[in-house]
Amino acid sequence: MTRLSVALLLAVIASALYLVHTQYASRQLYTELDRAIAEARRLETERQRLEVEKRAQATPLRVEQLARARLHMRTATPAITHYVVDPLAGPAPVEARP
Repeated sequence: MTRLSVALLLAVIASALYLVHTQYASRQLYTELDRAIAEARRLETERQRLEVEKRAQATPLRVEQLARARLHMRTATPAITHYVVDPLAGPAPVEARP
């Protein structure tokens, strides 16, 4: 009977240690999951902020201002339009100007 009691005691202790280990691992995984969810929220917020910033940067008015300031571009008018003719295509058609 003593051997059976010792065996059962060892089984209970082993079971208790396994339970403690399992609970500890479960808490670690839960903490890691919580951190991952928080990081995902932070990244989603940053992505939305960057999308808004991208839309603000791509407005036609801002693009035109940058083209004028940095690239020294100007609006095309007939007075400054240059026509390029392909020499292999033959003579260019003459357009009547009023």
